[in-house]
Amino acid sequence: MSGTGRLWLLKSPGRWVTLYFLSIAVIAALKLSGAIASPVGFILLAAATFLLFPLARRGADGCTSQAMAAYNRRIVFSSFGYVLGLGIAITLWNRYELSDPAVFAISLLPTLPTFGIIWAMGRYLAEEQDEYLRHRTIMAALVALGIVLAIGIFWGFLEMFELVPHIWAWWVLPVWAIGLGLAQLWQKVRGA
Repeated sequence: MSGTGRLWLLKSPGRWVTLYFLSIAVIAALKLSGAIASPVGFILLAAATFLLFPLARRGADGCTSQAMAAYNRRIVFSSFGYVLGLGIAITLWNRYELSDPAVFAISLLPTLPTFGIIWAMGRYLAEEQDEYLRHRTIMAALVALGIVLAIGIFWGFLEMFELVPHIWAWWVLPVWAIGLGLAQLWQKVRGA
């Protein structure tokens, strides 16, 4: 591969996102198979988040607006805080006998970065000058919300009728983010 081809490969945001999701899949498989324990899994998840840092460093160019570049930075740093906060909170919860106020405090570790993700989306929609890009983002966010609502309602009824186990409510953010990514990918493939 030529030097230009390698540079394009390294600079392409899709490649870094793909590597990130592949890393998450491998880490999840290792965790589910019992090959790694919780602290190691969270450390690996936090390390995998570094694969998204090239998105945070990417500035506005022909394919990325100024608002999107700022959004990417905000999302990457908030996502890193979420993974790190979740790992710290679960590790502390599993290893120590904590008082109720301490449990409340550690539950804020992954929650506060979630607020950063919500704020980043709102800021992007307020800052984006291109109506077409703003429309695409709103449509993708609505599809992601629909996915979360549909899965949540369906799972809730299955749970109510005791067909499936209870799951924690924090699943909403990862499912919404995956839905947002899939909706954006669908728009890109369709050329809409």
